[in-house]
Amino acid sequence: MGFEKMWRELLPIGRASGGGYRRFSWTSADRECRAWFAEEADRRGLTLEEDRNGNLFAWWDVSGDRRDAVLTGSHLDSVPDGGAFDGPLGVVSALAAVDLLRERGVTPARPLGIAVFAEEEGARFGVACLGSRLLTGAIDPVRARALRDGDGVTWADAMSAAGNDPAAIGPDPDLLAGIGCFVELHVEQGRALETPVGVASAIWPHGRWRFDFTGQGNHAGTTLLRDRRDPMLPFAHTVLAARDAAARHEAVATMGKVRVTPNGVNAIPSAVQAWLDTRAPDDAAVRATVGDIRAAAENAAREHGVEVALAEESYTQVVDFHAELRDRLAKALGGAPVLPTGAGHDAGILSAHVPTAMLFVRNPTGVSHAPEEHAETADCLAGVEALAAVLEDLVSP
Repeated sequence: MGFEKMWRELLPIGRASGGGYRRFSWTSADRECRAWFAEEADRRGLTLEEDRNGNLFAWWDVSGDRRDAVLTGSHLDSVPDGGAFDGPLGVVSALAAVDLLRERGVTPARPLGIAVFAEEEGARFGVACLGSRLLTGAIDPVRARALRDGDGVTWADAMSAAGNDPAAIGPDPDLLAGIGCFVELHVEQGRALETPVGVASAIWPHGRWRFDFTGQGNHAGTTLLRDRRDPMLPFAHTVLAARDAAARHEAVATMGKVRVTPNGVNAIPSAVQAWLDTRAPDDAAVRATVGDIRAAAENAAREHGVEVALAEESYTQVVDFHAELRDRLAKALGGAPVLPTGAGHDAGILSAHVPTAMLFVRNPTGVSHAPEEHAETADCLAGVEALAAVLEDLVSP
């Protein structure tokens, strides 16, 4: 089994000086990751295909009939300075699981595919799970083409520069119709799992919102406090209000990205853009949390003579994974623990169209989306064994 060798080869790609990763869609690091996956697929004689949305699929297609396929895989892109395991663990484990099945002489009665979904993190263009959203029709292609990164580059321009046709993006019902089920392996992103491998029950509802605070730029030294229309002040108030609202509604709320204009030490900002991430066990709690945060932002903006607008950039309702498939996975693993998660995944997007389930590999520290993210090698190998067992069960006659 080549898990450890593949992991060592992938590990340096897109690594930043601080130890985290910057594998953003359509960048050089992304191209290297995609080339690595293509090479691994070729080594195994898998048929590599790229859909119109930039998602990659490597098929172990014994019969040539692509109906009722079993699909696994994850993503290779990262959040800014993210950890090594989030996404890549599922891709490397899927390739290693295919190796195990072949070593055991398994001949799939159903097509078996490994997916690498594009822009899962939304780190460059702001919408999480963009590749799977485009595939399933969960986002308008017109909106997707117009999404911009921090430098103003659109998704369409970045895709074109990579040699893809942005005019062709959008839903692919034929591809979806051929997927019988999807099983995604992922590192757990908390500390709830005490055994090496677990099964997901559900994904909390979650979304992203953008606040635009607009004030008046001015001189930091000559503008009296009473004359200021400083958008940083209502923004700061909103950050604190987000923490309070989340605690009231038993949710989590994070403002982890902010863009200040003109971003000068001796200049009062003219504008602040800030992004809110909110998640909770149910939709009502998410909406109530965001409503309270919005009200706090509007009140603070009025107090400081600042305008504020709120835009919802993405939202995913609660995902309950396919009960029969979930139970089948747990049984195939001898009664593995079943647990929910507050993290979003491509599996959650696909679940509206195909039976979907997830496996989690233990994360001893609970740290994720940071360089310290970690899973023990023994647990990763247990994850490969678990995925192979699940896939063998699903592709058997």
